[in-house]
Amino acid sequence: MTSPKQIQLSHGGGGEETNSLIHDLFYHYFSNDTLLAAEDAAVLEVKKKIAFTTDSFTVSPIFFNGGNIGKLAIAGTVNDLAMMGAKPLYLSASFMIEEGFSFDDLKTIVKAMAEELKHSGAKIVCGDTKVVPKGAVDKLFINTSGIGEIEKEGISANHLQEGDIIIVSGDVGRHGAAILMEREGLGISGDLKSDCATLWPAVQALIDANVSISAMRDATRGGLSAVLNEWAEQSAVCLEIKESNIPVDQAVQGICELFGFEAFDFANEGTFILSVPEKNAQMALAALHTVEVTKKATMIGQVSRKKEGRVILHSAYGSSRYLDLPKGELLPRIC
Repeated sequence: MTSPKQIQLSHGGGGEETNSLIHDLFYHYFSNDTLLAAEDAAVLEVKKKIAFTTDSFTVSPIFFNGGNIGKLAIAGTVNDLAMMGAKPLYLSASFMIEEGFSFDDLKTIVKAMAEELKHSGAKIVCGDTKVVPKGAVDKLFINTSGIGEIEKEGISANHLQEGDIIIVSGDVGRHGAAILMEREGLGISGDLKSDCATLWPAVQALIDANVSISAMRDATRGGLSAVLNEWAEQSAVCLEIKESNIPVDQAVQGICELFGFEAFDFANEGTFILSVPEKNAQMALAALHTVEVTKKATMIGQVSRKKEGRVILHSAYGSSRYLDLPKGELLPRIC
C-alpha cells in the first residue's frame, strides 16, 4: 500500500485508514507479541516490585540536533524508571496528531522511537492514536507511560545523608540550549547537540558494581538547580557545590551569556544527578565511566548540615552564593 503524504482525519476515525496506519506503521516498528495480540489491554508479567511513570511530550521544534520528539519520549520515560533503580520493561505510546501532519515525518519519529527502545530493551505493548483538526494541537504530541521492575530498592530524594558525594553524569544544560538555538536560529559555531539519551545502561552499571545509591534524578525541566534544591528540601540537608567542578559546554555557556540565562537552570535529557555515600564515590565514577553517555561523570559537591534546605554554590574565587530554584518560564516546550 502506498503511504499517504499527510495524516488525514480519517486516520483517526477507527476505519480502514486507522487500521492501515496502525498495522503498516506502528505494528511494523514496535512489533512484539503483546502488542500484536491487539487486545483492549496488554497482559503483562512482572516478578518484582514495579515502578510506574507517565509523561507527555510537546517539544518545539519536534526535530532538533540530537533527536526528535519520538526519541525524547522514549528516553524521557525510560529514564524516569531508571532513576528509581527500575529496569524498563513495558511502555505505552499515544499519539495526538494534527490533521495534515507529514506521514514521512511521523515515520521518522516512530523509527527513532524503535531505535531508542533498543538501548533499554523495553517494549511498547499498547497505545492509541488520535487525529485532531488542524490547529487543535501543534503538529504532534506524544504521551508515554512506563513500567519497570525495581532492581535496587531504597533510592529516594528523601534519603540523602550528611557526607554523601554529589555526582553529575555529564555536562549540564545541553538540551535546553540546543532547543533554544534551533528555535531562535542562532548562528553559533560548533555542533551543539541535545544530550537526549537513554540512561538505563549507566544505572545498570552502577547496580552491577553494587554501588550504594542514596538518590538519583535526571535533570530535565529546571535542570541541575531544580534537582539540587528539591533534594535539599526533601532530605532537609545542605548541598555544597563547587561551581568550577560543574561541566558546562562552551557553546552552552555562550548561549547563556547571550540571553542572560544560567546553564544550571537549563534542561537536560540525558544527564542525571547522583548522591552516594562518600566511600562509594570512586566506585560510582568508575562504573559510570564505562558507559558512553556518562563517561564524563564527575563529583561536584557534598551533603552537609550547614544550612538545611539550601544549596550553596562555592566559586573558584572563594565566594559563595545560594543556588535557588529557577524562576519563570525559561524555555517553553522543551520536552
